[in-house]
Amino acid sequence: MKITIIGATGFLGKPVTEALIKAGFDITIMAREADKVQIMFPKARVLRGDLANKKDIKKALENQDAVYLNFSVKQGEKQSDFHTEQQGIDNLLEVAKQLKISRIAYLSSLVKNYQGINNFDWWVFRIKNEAVEKIKNSGISYTIFYPSVFMENLETKNYRQGNFLLTVGKSEAKMWWISAVDYANQVVKSFQILTNENREYTIQGEKGLTTDEAMAVFKKNYSKSKLSKISMPIWVMKLMGNFNQNANYGYLICEALNKYPEKFEAEQTWKELGKPQISLADYAKSF
Repeated sequence: MKITIIGATGFLGKPVTEALIKAGFDITIMAREADKVQIMFPKARVLRGDLANKKDIKKALENQDAVYLNFSVKQGEKQSDFHTEQQGIDNLLEVAKQLKISRIAYLSSLVKNYQGINNFDWWVFRIKNEAVEKIKNSGISYTIFYPSVFMENLETKNYRQGNFLLTVGKSEAKMWWISAVDYANQVVKSFQILTNENREYTIQGEKGLTTDEAMAVFKKNYSKSKLSKISMPIWVMKLMGNFNQNANYGYLICEALNKYPEKFEAEQTWKELGKPQISLADYAKSF
């Protein structure tokens, strides 16, 4: 199978791309910085392109069977900006229909379902929910992944500030933390077993933990350096958000993650795509 990947880098895109290449799929990557990406993935075909340009998309999707999408709304983006999960998906679906792409696989999220709960309304979650509906209504066979929180977030600026692990507000709900490597293996399996079916998969790890509980496990098993946990009242982040776009994004995503009543729903995913193998303790020890 020939698969085009858009969003091949980063702590989520890279493991998926590596796993698909290792599994023997013929991979084409569309990226803005093609030269750098080609060095990362020497066995893939890398094309320079932008989702704002339909000619770029057409070149990347020609003679391909499927496309895998790993998009996100960046912290600094404004509602009026071009968004990969909005205008970008519109452009991609138009081209994909013309070229008769057989499958679209898309990384979405679980926490976006917090939209509408407790009167929560955020344009970022509206975009994500609309993107799912666009793909489902496209007439192209689809695979949509709805992940819980990835363990790798604990090593990024989302939670990590130097040797400090930062929490914002009170984590009220448990989340089923999963590693990007386990998720990547599930993506590979989905491409191996699916033909023309439509599938939606909840992506979760084995154990539900609040952010505080997850950080405690991570700290206990992480030996690369000594970590300390610090907390910020969510009202402080909300106040900062009145003056800073990034802080406003941080406040809203933390509000949703802290309160979204996530339930374990991955039984069918494990049955079809395999059970995650990496615990949070194992992930922390890997460093």
